[in-house]
Amino acid sequence: MALQKPAVAYWLDNSLYLNITNQCSNNCWFCFRNYKQGVGGFNLKHTQEPNFAEVVAELEKTLPNRRWSEVVFCGFGEPTARLDLLLDVAKWIKAHYPTIPIRLDTNGHGNVLNKGRNVAQELHAAGVSRVSVSLNGHNEETYRDNCRPNFNGAYTAILDFVLAAKAAGLEVEVSAVRMPEVDIQKVKAVADGLGVPFRIRDYIPCFW
Repeated sequence: MALQKPAVAYWLDNSLYLNITNQCSNNCWFCFRNYKQGVGGFNLKHTQEPNFAEVVAELEKTLPNRRWSEVVFCGFGEPTARLDLLLDVAKWIKAHYPTIPIRLDTNGHGNVLNKGRNVAQELHAAGVSRVSVSLNGHNEETYRDNCRPNFNGAYTAILDFVLAAKAAGLEVEVSAVRMPEVDIQKVKAVADGLGVPFRIRDYIPCFW
């Protein structure tokens, strides 16, 4: 059977997701993009990454079809790797569908990927209201072992981003995957120390 065309927009329940990039600053050993083509029947592996017009065209097709609870920037990559596209699309959504909340699921590396910019402030100004930050480790060592970032100091950069997002007025949560390599209670303690809610995500195992 032919592989489905890579999806820019896809959905799970009443959330509409935007897969704007496959670039990522992590190489998490547990990431299911290593052994799956996508989720929910959607192919998320881009052969060519979408531009602004292509993302908007998908939104124009999908947004009128349902009363979506939110639009989420989340796919097979780190959305802030294409920050300008993310911001432009968020502004378009707010201009045309001002009541739909916009969320970003991120690894928290945005300020490292976009040096010299206050990513959290720019997200807020563009209309993003919620940020979910993945933190699969409770210190530099455990985070490095699990997520294998391509730069040093990634764990500290995430904590800085969470605090900056709070300061910018974004609704922020920290999340972690439930698996033996992640000490959930210690990550929760980190989230508590940052003053943000903590959410546990279920691990999607690899079945060969």
